[in-house]
Amino acid sequence: MKKINVLAIALGLFVASCGETPKATEEKEMQSEEMHNDHAGHDHEAMMEKAADSEPVAIPEGAKVFFVNLTDGQKVKSPVKIQFGVEGMEVEPAGALNAGKGHHHIIIDGAALERGTVVPADSLNIHYGQGQTETELVLPKGEHTLTMQFADGYHQSYGEQLSTTIKVIVE
Repeated sequence: MKKINVLAIALGLFVASCGETPKATEEKEMQSEEMHNDHAGHDHEAMMEKAADSEPVAIPEGAKVFFVNLTDGQKVKSPVKIQFGVEGMEVEPAGALNAGKGHHHIIIDGAALERGTVVPADSLNIHYGQGQTETELVLPKGEHTLTMQFADGYHQSYGEQLSTTIKVIVE
């Protein structure tokens, strides 16, 4: 009986994997562990509702974000180590609106979000809502843009002032 169950499970997994499109496979390759771990401590849907009822948090003059260890046009190998830098703001986990505080997001092959826009949570918009200051991303070979977007405790973008975009070439 055990052999039949194991065989049935293996066959089911095989059949499920055969129906995957190349795009779905590529998106899976681009996911990071942090994206999945980020939501363990809070409910993204509930935060989106809170964001709709909140006023934007002030941004200190001169505040900025930057890639600590990567430069525009750099050739890298996957997984790509990314270190987040921020000046004029403090990193804290998502969950509350606090002036001068927020957390990082990486937008893969996309641009900065307008101020107040809630950062989507998917394989191309990765949240670091536990207050992470570095990560490793698995990216397929080729050229990619990486946009670092800082957002408030409800995942509302601080806009272009607290974003930066670079291109990397994954070899």
